[in-house]
Amino acid sequence: MKLAPIVLFTYNRPIHTQNVLNSLANCEEAKESLLYVFCDGAKENVDATGLNKIDEVRKIVASENRFKQIIITVQEKNKGLANSIIDGVTQVVNEHGKVIVLEDDLVFSPYFLNYMNDSLIRYEDDGRVGEIGACNFFANGSKYPNAFFINMPDTWGWATWKNRWEKFNSDAVYLYKELQKKDLMYQFNTHGSYDMEGMLQEQIFGKVDSWAIRWQAVMVLNNWLCLYSNPAFSNHIDSVDATHAKINVVPPLQLEKPNFETVAAVELPEIISAIKKGYAGKSDYYGNYKSKYLKKKAGKLLKKALLFLIPFGIVMFFKKDRNKSKNLD
Repeated sequence: MKLAPIVLFTYNRPIHTQNVLNSLANCEEAKESLLYVFCDGAKENVDATGLNKIDEVRKIVASENRFKQIIITVQEKNKGLANSIIDGVTQVVNEHGKVIVLEDDLVFSPYFLNYMNDSLIRYEDDGRVGEIGACNFFANGSKYPNAFFINMPDTWGWATWKNRWEKFNSDAVYLYKELQKKDLMYQFNTHGSYDMEGMLQEQIFGKVDSWAIRWQAVMVLNNWLCLYSNPAFSNHIDSVDATHAKINVVPPLQLEKPNFETVAAVELPEIISAIKKGYAGKSDYYGNYKSKYLKKKAGKLLKKALLFLIPFGIVMFFKKDRNKSKNLD
């Protein structure tokens, strides 16, 4: 198996950087993999503490020796995450034809690289597949298949091919107009469960700078799907102080050696339902409604019932009162 190159993007989080490298190195394929690391430059007006963190990240990267080869690019100026990913992915995928893309806030199953490389080969010639994803946080457990497809791409450990990435378009205005023209905004909004449209508008007006929202638009416009596994192969660890902090996304990881099978690139109704609940924040990692959502929903139903019953009761009261008045007359 010809292994895909890995691209890692870092900036100023030394603990995250060390953790992601340690986790990645636990994969058997790591020692035979080519690793590219892009270290972003300092932002303007960064203080001494910030500069020290950036320098510490670069020292950690420079000392890494658990991969077949490591190629480090140190930026003199700050490019920002979006530009770093767009340029870095383009450079590497153009050279190698495929790429595995990572940021510094991830940890992995020990079979992460096995899954990524197998899937890149398995689905390379399937025109419906635009990406391989790793962080399934919405459809885990026995009621869902071991692997499935959905139109929502993953950003927490993902892979793609040159002929897909070539269609990436950074022009948010063009993407927005095309989604409207082709009547795909509902699908773009994760089947109506999340305001992706609003995020794309923020990109247009310069309020955010996101490569991911533009890649999501490209995926939808090309009718591409993303492969996910059950259980997941990556976790998103934004806070290293508390593994189960609310800002972390830690679905169950694949800890046993998996057996991969080819699955049809179609969206299953149960997966659409699961991702809608997941992106709306209504469900846990297993597609079950969260208790706080059920309580909230029950409260709304009770309120509706009361709003219906109270006016009816008031009407009956006045009817009875009117009848009493007639009898007295």
